[in-house]
Amino acid sequence: MFVQEEKIFAGKVLRLHVCTMEGAEWLEEVPEDTTVEKLKERCLKHCLPGSLEDPKTVTHHKLIHATSEKVLTDTKTVLEENIQDRDVLLLVKKRAPMLLPKMSDVVAEEKRKQEQKAPDKDAILKATANLPARSVDRSVTHHNMRDFQTELRKILVSLIEVAQKLLALNPDAVELFKKANAMLDEDEEDRVDEIALRQLTEMGFPESRAVKALRLNHMSVTQAMEWLIEHADDPSVDAPLPGSAPAEAPAEGAASSAEAAAGPSSEEGGEEAKDELTEIFKKIRRKREFRPDPRAVIALMEMGFDEKEVVDALRVNNNQQNAACEWLLGDRKPSPEDLDKGIDTNSPLFQAILENPVVQLGLTNPKTLLAFEDMLENPLNSTQWMNDPETGPVMLQISRIFQTLNRT
Repeated sequence: MFVQEEKIFAGKVLRLHVCTMEGAEWLEEVPEDTTVEKLKERCLKHCLPGSLEDPKTVTHHKLIHATSEKVLTDTKTVLEENIQDRDVLLLVKKRAPMLLPKMSDVVAEEKRKQEQKAPDKDAILKATANLPARSVDRSVTHHNMRDFQTELRKILVSLIEVAQKLLALNPDAVELFKKANAMLDEDEEDRVDEIALRQLTEMGFPESRAVKALRLNHMSVTQAMEWLIEHADDPSVDAPLPGSAPAEAPAEGAASSAEAAAGPSSEEGGEEAKDELTEIFKKIRRKREFRPDPRAVIALMEMGFDEKEVVDALRVNNNQQNAACEWLLGDRKPSPEDLDKGIDTNSPLFQAILENPVVQLGLTNPKTLLAFEDMLENPLNSTQWMNDPETGPVMLQISRIFQTLNRT
């Protein structure tokens, strides 16, 4: 019997599972001495009939061993690539090589980038060389920055008048304001802005020393910090502040006025209650009168300004020394008299504020009136009242209404 020589010496036949990216699957039987290129040709004949007419088709595809994720080399045999029976191979088309851009396209892209590039300083100076020079009016700029504070002061002046009228209609107004007045007398110096205190203690200053600095500087964190640094080596820095005026006299005065108010109950009593309420308003305002920063006063007076001018400047500019200096050197607007003028009660801004339910409710609270009076003369205390649970919501609504109408 005659047997062909190729079959006698033929290698082991492997059955390989071949898949394509399009989802085609089949079994390919090949001897283990078959090259990967020949195997790839057989696979292409199966899944892409007639594709071998283009010789580039074979080179544009590759076989990947699924288990090892290795790309098989065309010149090696199946045995050399260590492919076993029943292994899975993936036939994948190679990605087309990225074409190099044309020189004309490169030049066009560079030109486009140059056109979009921001001009440098020399280019700006050259382009603006023939433009007329303009000087910026610093007073106008400063005035714009101060607009909100100026308008807020006018709003507070007008709201104080409304609050006084509303509270005067309350039959318990005198008693309410006596309590409020007593509250101001009672531990007035002991009240400390908790947020300001936390800021100083987080900087590393002792709490007792930070409290003293805040009280001496009207709760201003910046001024209190400067004071703490200046007196760091002062042996008396931790000495307690001298006690406030005796609280018995005001209490006695309040008691006597209460007795006077409790006496007559006729029209005469009503007139006395009204006069007493007026006196209480005056006392509150005297307690809340503006206190200029002594260091700023000394610094500005050393520049040659009169003390009254300096106090006016600090009052207009909320105790800010630099702003007060600019005010003294400038046109001195707004004037101290302008600070006592309220906002136009017929303006849309004031009407919107009065129509707000939160503001309406707040105006019937004596504490809100006290807050307005305090912020009017000591704007640096605004933070303290903004964080107060009773007055904070009122101030927040006023600020929101102002910002909303100012943008329209």
